[in-house]
Amino acid sequence: MSGVTIFNQASRDFEFHPGPVFANIVIADEINRASPKTQSALLEVMEERTVTVDGVRHPVPQPFLVVATQNPVEMDGTYRLPEAQLDRFLVKLSVGYPDEAVEVEVLRGATVRSPDLLTAVTDTATVGEMVKMARRVHIAEPLYGYAVRLGAATRTHPQVRVGVSPRGVIALTRAACAYALIDGRGWIMPEDLKALVEPVFAHRLLLTSDAQVRGVTPAEVLRQAVASVPVPLPSGQPAPVHG
Repeated sequence: MSGVTIFNQASRDFEFHPGPVFANIVIADEINRASPKTQSALLEVMEERTVTVDGVRHPVPQPFLVVATQNPVEMDGTYRLPEAQLDRFLVKLSVGYPDEAVEVEVLRGATVRSPDLLTAVTDTATVGEMVKMARRVHIAEPLYGYAVRLGAATRTHPQVRVGVSPRGVIALTRAACAYALIDGRGWIMPEDLKALVEPVFAHRLLLTSDAQVRGVTPAEVLRQAVASVPVPLPSGQPAPVHG
């Protein structure tokens, strides 16, 4: 996946041949079926944006995005993703089944066999510019504190064994910036952070054994955590929490 160094007899030198991870978008289908070695390679590239082969670091193309799927039903022959790797994913979504109209479109698309028949909707340069624009979205000072308190609320919740790390709080603010940009705004609001808490935080929580036995879900814990944190007012003063 990461690549290999091969000796070229013609040039009498070693040449690096990049693997499939050297792409702008990497799709890991059923990532929990990948071996621990492959998952370890993904862990490095998702954090450092580089791949180390035979002691040499190779940068991957920019922009770089990893999309992974995970089969929640069939667990035979799978490997559990370590918490450190889960923490590198910005969000986790449960897709579920499509509605009838969407499934009809899927069936229509199933007849497309050649990538040449697909029409590009954007290019890497445009996506790169969108990433830069998202980084310029303004975050008011009180919202930094609000994001930190949302993360801290997961760490002190009685049904949570391991709460959200600082990396998770950073992910929340970054996701909120992109969320605001999609909405046509150059600034984020408390509602952006609240809307993204579950997809950004849920896969980063480790619940206590008692909570798991009782069927408590991360979504339930996060709803309680969000409700316990006062929302800052425009002046920077926190608003009272209502039951």
